[in-house]
This record gives sequence, C-alpha cells and structure tokens, in this order.
Amino acid sequence: MTVMSPAATDRTPAEAPPGGSGSAVLRALLRNKLAVAALAVLALLLLAALFAPLIAPYDPNAQNLLLRLRPPAWQDGGSGAHLLGTDQLGRDMLSRVIFGARVSLLVGAGAALLAGVIGTVVGLSSGYFGGWADRTLMRLADVQLAFPSLLLALAIVGFLGSGLWYVILVLGFTGWVSYARVVRSEVMSLRTRDFVTEARAIGVTDVTIMRRHLLPNVMAPLATIGTLHVAAAIVAEASLSYLGLGVPKETVTWGGMLSDGQLYLGTSWWVAVFPGIALMLTSLAINITGDALRDVADPKAYRR
Repeated sequence: MTVMSPAATDRTPAEAPPGGSGSAVLRALLRNKLAVAALAVLALLLLAALFAPLIAPYDPNAQNLLLRLRPPAWQDGGSGAHLLGTDQLGRDMLSRVIFGARVSLLVGAGAALLAGVIGTVVGLSSGYFGGWADRTLMRLADVQLAFPSLLLALAIVGFLGSGLWYVILVLGFTGWVSYARVVRSEVMSLRTRDFVTEARAIGVTDVTIMRRHLLPNVMAPLATIGTLHVAAAIVAEASLSYLGLGVPKETVTWGGMLSDGQLYLGTSWWVAVFPGIALMLTSLAINITGDALRDVADPKAYRR
C-alpha cells in the first residue's frame, strides 16, 4: 500500500459541488426567461445605484417649497422637469428613488454577506464536529429563533442607535441561523463520504477539510439562501426606516420615503407609491433569482 506524504494533501480534490459547472449553471439560468428578466432588473438597479450622482437629475435632498407635491409628468399639473413629481418639500421623486437604491442594495448585500459568513462558520463547525459543539451551537440557534427577527432588530437598533452600519450589523447578526442550519445539514451528510475519510487518513487537518473539501460542496445552497436573504434584509431595512429606527433621515431610503408619504396617500399618492413600487420590484426580482438558483442547484434541472 502506498502512503501519501503530507505534502500531497494540498492536491486532494474535493468532490464537485452539486449543480454542475459554471457554464451549465449559466445555460440553465438563460433557459429561464423569468430569471433573465429578473436579472435584467437587478442589473439596472445596480447600475442606477453605482452611478446615481450621474443619472439622477437633481440633488435628492434639494428642497423647493414652491414646487411641493407636484404630480408626475403625465398628470395634469405635472412637468417634464420632474417625471415622477415632487414630495412635500419639493424634492424630486425620481432622484430620491434612484438614490434610495444605493442604501437598499448596500444594506441587503452587506447583511447577507455578514449573516452568511457567521452562519457558514457555525454550520461547518456544528456539522463536522458534532457532539457537544453541535448541541451548543444549535441551542444558540434555537434561542435566536425564539425571538421574532424584526422585533429583535428593533430592540438592538433602539439600544445602539440609528445608522447605516448599525443596521447592516443588526440584520447580519439576526439572520445567520438559516445559513447555519442548511450548512450543518449538508456537512453532516458529507462528513462520512469517502473523500473526507481519505483526507483524514492522510493527515489533513480539520480546518483544511472544512475549507477545501466541505465548503465548496455547500456553496450552491448558500448562494440560494444568500440571494433570498438580500431581499429579506432590504425589506427589513425599509421597515426599520419606516419606523424611524433605521438609517438617519438625511440619508435617502425607500422606507423613509414610505414613512414620509403615508400622510399624503389620499391627495398625493406618488410620494409613497413610487418608492413602494421600487421596493416591491427589487424584492420580487431578487426572490425570482433565488428561486432560479435553487432550481439550477438541482442536477435534475439540467435534464428538463
């Protein structure tokens, strides 16, 4: 029997992640017309967020009380200078919707990334080591799930104070459980596979096994959960801003715009409706993309 040297451990291959190669994933996504449309919407939102100062026709916080509550351009009294009208302080609605995308996407991506890192580390450790580590970490997850996530976020933000980075931290720390449970389940089914047993036999360390052999095999479900969590974090941020406990008022957010516009729904509907539509379309596009990624992660999807 040939014994492999420790130096050979770096060349021990991990099994291919479920879901196939990158080209197969791309082909499967392109076959889903709804997913393509959702990705196009997300691409436009990302471009608008990145280049908001160049795209927006006005400063989103510039006030002109002489132009307050002007309707959209296609209604009587509207003007082509303000396509989506103005709010109660005369601020251009189109500019504010565009700038609001920056905060929403940043909070969504930042919170999902933070929650994903925490949940992946916890899930890998819990599923791989088992025993007391698994019981301890899963009890912590149970305690986390015992509190409604939004109420817990409200309590933490109320204690720490409002701020963009506080919101990202709070939504990240309150959203890791779903990642941890899925990763733990996957790792528990993988840790008895031959490639893990062989890696242990030739002296590969536990950290290396988790990093190089287990982590690549859980990336597909992680991508799906992460995509869906972005949408959830965007809605949660809007809820916090609507309640006045999220991002400070001077920063344009869709939730803050909804809060400002609720008093004018009967007379000036556009103040609240346009940020609401932006929030709905963004969440819908992200959820459709997440569903498509979930379908692609199933190898049977390539045979449909």
